[in-house]
Amino acid sequence: MEQLLHYVWKHKLFPLRELETTDGKHVEVIDPGLHNHNAGPDFFNAKVTIDRTLWVGNIEIHDKASDWYLHHHDRDPRYNNVVLHVVGEADTDVQNAQGEYLPQMQLDVPQHVCEHYEELIKTDSYPPCYKVIPELTRLKVHAWMAALQTERLEQKTEAIRHRVELCGGSWEDAYFVTLARNYGFGINSDVFEQWARGVPLSAVGHHRDDLFQIEAIFMGQAGLLELEAVPDYYQQTALNEGYFAKLRNEYLYLAHKFSMKPMDFKLWRFLRLRPQNFPHIRISQLASLYYQQKAGLSQLLECETIDQLKTLFSSHVTPYWETHYTFGSTSSKNEKHLSYGSLNLLMINTAVPMLFAVGRHQGKEVLCDRAFDFLEQLKAENNYIIRLWQQVGLPVETAGDSQALIQLKKEYCDKKECLRCRFGYEYLKRSE
Repeated sequence: MEQLLHYVWKHKLFPLRELETTDGKHVEVIDPGLHNHNAGPDFFNAKVTIDRTLWVGNIEIHDKASDWYLHHHDRDPRYNNVVLHVVGEADTDVQNAQGEYLPQMQLDVPQHVCEHYEELIKTDSYPPCYKVIPELTRLKVHAWMAALQTERLEQKTEAIRHRVELCGGSWEDAYFVTLARNYGFGINSDVFEQWARGVPLSAVGHHRDDLFQIEAIFMGQAGLLELEAVPDYYQQTALNEGYFAKLRNEYLYLAHKFSMKPMDFKLWRFLRLRPQNFPHIRISQLASLYYQQKAGLSQLLECETIDQLKTLFSSHVTPYWETHYTFGSTSSKNEKHLSYGSLNLLMINTAVPMLFAVGRHQGKEVLCDRAFDFLEQLKAENNYIIRLWQQVGLPVETAGDSQALIQLKKEYCDKKECLRCRFGYEYLKRSE
């Protein structure tokens, strides 16, 4: 309930009657102050009049007045500048560290706000605030979506910076790890990231002009050249075909040369995975991308249009994989290019955040602006989150929109952080 009191105070959603202190003095809230999320009073630099006298200072909020003593504020000089103690229940008088009694106001949360808050917190349907969506102006929706879009890019930037640290400060290596992670398309993303960290790009660079050797290193480091990684019923076929054995022999030679060790092939997930998403196919595509020198950060930073991005990320498999999905398992011939949907996701989740992160790191606003421009030009993702918002009347037209709504779902709706959400605010203040 204290969190709701904070919210009501911050947004001045007061009951429709005069506010007054516990001893009957009239209170007017001119400015609720700046919400403090760190140690100290809850709101800084508030402006209130008490019995027509203007007070400028801090506000502290509690469920019960006695919480003041429970939290030892009576011994903390940081709370000496509190000009009003706002409580849900005034069960005692309070004093600051100087022994002065503080004016207190019992704040009753309006009934309709309580009811709407309970609806948001307890409802199992998603999105819980769907009733208010058709009532929102386009300006309000756009403002919140733009903020969420930026928030999501900032979050992804932090993840990229962490990868840079893990890669010894190399942005080039961190880009390859980011690209590889997104080749996992959700189900194998964590495994692809682990795999990419184990690929010694400095060693691979010595064999950049040989696609076969690149694929040998990539497949070998993934553990997919272990005979046990091939299902029993395909092992003999794989050995008879010869390609598996050739790759394995090449990898064993290169692994000895560069002191490489493969990861555990059992980490890869195949259950309920479409064949085109099998790690063998994705790794072969990455090998081709690397061979064509299209997996480098400098090449990404040179892209100024969506068409250039599409060309950069477009890849296909090596000849063997045109007729296979795993070693020994044949299929009809197919170059297995990245689908349009996969290409769109790679641009959204790899190119855009990387441009934004590098732009922030180097202080180049042009790269940050380009990231936002690309989001507005790319097609929105098509997943259950987006479809649910569309069903309640929210227009989703671009990748910027879909990224904003994914951020909203994961960081607000799933965590029941309705009090921090602008849609939630509009829902709470509804009178009916």
